[in-house]
Amino acid sequence: MELAQRAHVRIARPSLDLAAAERFWTDGLGLRVLYRATAGGPGEHDLVMLGWPDASWHLELVGGAGLTVTPTPTAEDLLVLYLDGPLPDETVTRLVRAGGTRVAAGPYWDRWGMTFADPDGYRLVLSTRAWSNG
Repeated sequence: MELAQRAHVRIARPSLDLAAAERFWTDGLGLRVLYRATAGGPGEHDLVMLGWPDASWHLELVGGAGLTVTPTPTAEDLLVLYLDGPLPDETVTRLVRAGGTRVAAGPYWDRWGMTFADPDGYRLVLSTRAWSNG
């Protein structure tokens, strides 16, 4: 079987506070809750899947009492969205109000966009550039 070039992508991350993380990604960035589940037994965890309904990716956040790992993001754990244009001021305001922290990400990303840390410390880069694979 050959891998599909348009395969759906899931980015999964642990969260110490699912409500705070959800607020950042939904109220701040505008993602929607696509699915939610509560742990139903031992070894299970709470989860929320966030994204845009027509996107080919979604973000899955896991947490709750069954969480067995602690979030350990590094400066290189980036989720980059290429906007192909300026970042609206109201988006910056919403991300900060929703619990995000603006952070420096180095000369390249600071030149071509803005970087925010979510409540667990994972980084979101909103790049003003367009995506180019060449």
